[in-house]
Formats: sequence, C-alpha cells, structure tokens
Amino acid sequence: MTVNVDQLTGNWNYPTAVRFGVGRASEIGAACVELGMKNPLLVTDPGLANLPMVTNAVASCEAAGISCAVFSDVKPNPVGKNVDDGVEAYKAGGHDGVIAFGGGSGLDAAKAIALMVGQDADVFDFEDVGDNWTRVNADAVAPIVAVPTTSGTGSEVGRASVITDEANHVKKIIFHPTMMPSIVVADPQLTEGLPAHITAATGMDALSHNIEAYCSPFYHPMAEGIAVEGIRLVKEYLPAAVKDGSDLVARSQMMVSSTMGATAFQRGLGGMHALAHPLGALYDAHHGLLNAILMPYVLIRNRSVIEDRIARLAAFMGLEDASFDGFLKWVLDLRQELEIPNDLCAIGIDDEKAELVGKMAVEDPSSGGNPISLTAEEYTEVFLNAVKGDLG
Repeated sequence: MTVNVDQLTGNWNYPTAVRFGVGRASEIGAACVELGMKNPLLVTDPGLANLPMVTNAVASCEAAGISCAVFSDVKPNPVGKNVDDGVEAYKAGGHDGVIAFGGGSGLDAAKAIALMVGQDADVFDFEDVGDNWTRVNADAVAPIVAVPTTSGTGSEVGRASVITDEANHVKKIIFHPTMMPSIVVADPQLTEGLPAHITAATGMDALSHNIEAYCSPFYHPMAEGIAVEGIRLVKEYLPAAVKDGSDLVARSQMMVSSTMGATAFQRGLGGMHALAHPLGALYDAHHGLLNAILMPYVLIRNRSVIEDRIARLAAFMGLEDASFDGFLKWVLDLRQELEIPNDLCAIGIDDEKAELVGKMAVEDPSSGGNPISLTAEEYTEVFLNAVKGDLG
C-alpha cells in the first residue's frame, strides 16, 4: 500500500501507571491512598461481589486505613440504569473515588459511574460522537483505581465505557480522557478461577482488539507495534491458559496481551466490533464470544486491503504458511481448539434482524476504523455469512 507523507500525522496518548504481577492485588488500598481516597466505592458485578477476591480488596483498603463499600448491581452488558444506580450509591455513601473491579462489565460500569458523579446530564449525552466529550465537567470526575479480573477487554487502560441504551437497544461508547484510571493494579492471580470457556472468549476478545488495531488504516506506528506483540502472546499463551487455568505464566501473558490490545486500539477498531456491539445490545450475547465468531468473516471481507499486512504478521508469528491464508487457517484452528462455535446460529442468533444489524453496524463508531468503508448492506452480508457459517 502506497503511503503519502500527509498521512504520517497523528495525536497519540498512551496508558497510565500499571502495577503488574502476581500478588499485587494486596496493593489496592495503597493505590487508593496514593490518589487521596479515604472512602472509595468498589464497583463490580454480582458474580464477583461475594468472592474472596472482593473481600480481600476491601480488606486491603481497611489495612491502608480507609473504608470501602461495594456496589455490584451491574449487568453482563451494563446499561444506563446500572450507571445511575451506581452514582446514587456513590453519593449516598459519601464516597470520594472508585475502584473499578472485574471484567469488562464491571470496569466499564465503574468508569462511567466515576464520570457521572459530577455531571448534571444523562450518561448518553457523553456518547463518543462529535465534541460531546467537551461538555464533561472534568474537574468533577472521580479518581479511579482499576483492577481487571479477566484478560480480554483491556478496559483498565481505556478512556471509554460501552454502555447499553436499553430504550433503543443500542450499545453506546461513552468517552472522556479522564475516564482513564489513574492507577491499574493488574494481578494475574485474580484470573485463576475463570472457567475455560470464559478464558477462551475473553482471550479471543484480546486477539480481536490487537488484530483490528493492527489492520486499522489510521497512522499510529507505536500502536501497530504493540498490536503485533499482543497477537504473538495470544498465539503462545491462550491455549495454555484455557487448558490449565492455574498456569500463572500463561495467565500473566494473556493479561499483558489484553492490556496491549486496549492500548493498541487507540489506532481504531473495525468490523468485528461494529457488528459485535449491535449484536450484544440486541441479543445480550457475550462480547468476546461474538468477536471470536465474527473474526474470520470480517478478515475475509477485508482481505483485498489487508492481505500484504497480514502476511507480514504471519511471518512475525512464525507461521509455516506466512500468508493471509496461513493466518486465516491459524485463526480457524485456534477457534476449533478453544471450542469456539463456527457460526452465530450456535449461540441463538438468527437472520431475522439482519437489515437492522447492518444499519446499526455502519452507525457504530468502530466501523470508522475498518480497513474498508462498508455500507449497511455489506455489513448485513458479513453478518449473514456469520449466521450461516459461510466462509466463502
């Protein structure tokens, strides 16, 4: 692909302070104190709320001399009401900061709550469209310590949250630079108890972030380099993490890959996410699993533009067939090894809403990063291929 010098320009931002390593969760309280918190609200999902890891996080705060309450009314695909209820709990408890604790749902809800505690508008008024973000009272955003418990979304180093607008059945990206957590405590041991199928789905989400960032048409060479290494880590360590959840080396490397993917997608996402977001809103399906199923269909649709780039990636990965076809075969083989379904029908998604899905996909902000500008009709076609399992 020919590059014009005028394309070699961009505004770059990179993530925050990360305390990484097994056992580092014991530092959650100290991190809160460092940010001046005396009474943080720990936001998580109901599946984690009563587990020892949350109890230990609260104990870490108490050991640091501060109090901590827990809010866990968060859906797997968080909705606006979850944010509103979290803001109410924050204000009622007189809290002064947020601990974002969990997988993508807990982290996204927590960051949105931290954003909204000082705003007078509705959360969806800050959707990542145009200059909406400039309307935020940035000084009133609560400080955030993020603690990921899965290796997939990378939301701990993101400046946005994906929140579902239930009234309109649309996932919306809420964005502001101050939503970036000030400190991340990344302890791979917190992922040790994840079931194999969740480890697989979240790991494939990390892969989708890295691949789409790598294939994005936007200029961000640092993000491109990070994405390449993030993909290699998935190749080397995701099967091991799924096979043996107690393998803390594999767990650590997948947590790194997840953080790298979210760092890299500052360069942009693409068709996988443009389709996964509406499907998640319409069918309440797991985001990582959607990306895993959609992955080869979107890669094939983009082949004409990304073929040479993917061949370079395949060579770096050490694939025997360093070509687009070799890379596609690796993706398909990986999915089979991880027991990821080949089509959307396998998770209860049919073609009834095909036209609506295509329309929602082209309107999704992620579509702007796809290597090819697809129409609603073309997104519908990709979706139908994924429903039928037709790789062409």
